[in-house]
Amino acid sequence: MIQIRKLDSAAIDFQETLDNLLAFEADTDTAIEHAVTEIIAQVRGRGDEAVLDYTNKFDRIPNGGAQDMAAFEIGQAELDAALAALPEARRAALQVAAERIRVFHERQKQELQGFTYTEADGTVLGQRITPLDRVGIYVPGGKAAYPSSVLMNAVPAKVAGVGEIVMVVPTPDGVRNQMVLAAAAIAGVDRVIGIGGAQAVAALAYGTETIQPVDKIVGPGNAYVAAAKRRVFGTVGIDMIAGPSEILVICDGTTDPDWVAMDLFSQAEHDELAQAILLCPDADYIARVEASIARLLPTMPRQETITTSLTDRGALIKVRDMAEACAIANSIAAEHLEISAENPQQWADQIRHAGAMFLGRFSSESLGDYCCGPNHVLPTSRTARFSSPLGVYDFQKRSSIIQVSEAGAQTLGKIAAELAYGEGLQAHARSAELRLKNED
Repeated sequence: MIQIRKLDSAAIDFQETLDNLLAFEADTDTAIEHAVTEIIAQVRGRGDEAVLDYTNKFDRIPNGGAQDMAAFEIGQAELDAALAALPEARRAALQVAAERIRVFHERQKQELQGFTYTEADGTVLGQRITPLDRVGIYVPGGKAAYPSSVLMNAVPAKVAGVGEIVMVVPTPDGVRNQMVLAAAAIAGVDRVIGIGGAQAVAALAYGTETIQPVDKIVGPGNAYVAAAKRRVFGTVGIDMIAGPSEILVICDGTTDPDWVAMDLFSQAEHDELAQAILLCPDADYIARVEASIARLLPTMPRQETITTSLTDRGALIKVRDMAEACAIANSIAAEHLEISAENPQQWADQIRHAGAMFLGRFSSESLGDYCCGPNHVLPTSRTARFSSPLGVYDFQKRSSIIQVSEAGAQTLGKIAAELAYGEGLQAHARSAELRLKNED
């Protein structure tokens, strides 16, 4: 029998208990940090040779390993062949999902336009938005492969207008996941290389003889990949350091309890460290969900992972009312928030912090993972308080436009000079003053 903790917001120690439940330290193991530091140094120093050595070793490449980087190059013909070989239903599902993701991010791009305005004296000010030149996408290929992540990372980059999208994906034992390759074909990835781990991150960040350095690296990975992304940040941009997956369900007790139980499972099956929490004001309904969990769990292929996740980090929480549930949800700032209620918009209006909100009992989080359209790359570990989903804006940058007219320089020059003298920066002041008409 699974032992998922049950909490009550009315309990004196509730907040302390909840804080302990939410706490997740993403500290990297010292051994991992040391290994990643060495791998990055080797790739920077030896380039392709180091990438080959590490990839042959860690991915157990057969037949004595690859002898040059060309062996890891996955060309367009192989991507197209992988797509063509998929069963028709699966190929169609990938294509429909990609199109929905594209349409959503096209709409998002429309909201991200630059602007200029002209002041009375003729000075022009504004902002210009331009895409990144080259982006690296990391796609996991170890315990599981995620073609959906290929679409969610590559499609918005393509919509943003990125010049070149380079995808790296490990191929353990030399096996190339055909759905991942098919997704790359659909998304329009420009180059695919069958390497992974910290060595792939280093190669993308610093470049090698055969890999040009990129401007930004996005995509999830294991602890070594996360540590490497931390290390190279500053040389390149990164999307985020993702923690374990999370789902928070706010329910008024009107949804089929089997649905809610399965929604909790949908995130718990990702990882033993994943977190699934239910907030509900109805104690009888919570008991029904608990009964559904007990009944449905034995039918799950990933039963062991779900059990560990729910036991260690899950909770069924009785709250006073739905308003309190929303207040607690803002404190949790979950990656995925389902509001499974009769009038979900009423409660959504009270939510300030969530990576993605799924409104109404038919909006299961799993639909968002694959094919709704909004991005499934979301802030975790309470970072939704200050972070946003991956989007077109992550593949663009903004430049300020400043075109000062002669008349504008007379007004602005005096202001700038006064402030510069106040800061003790005489050259700044004189640079502004030299453009004044009456300057001696």
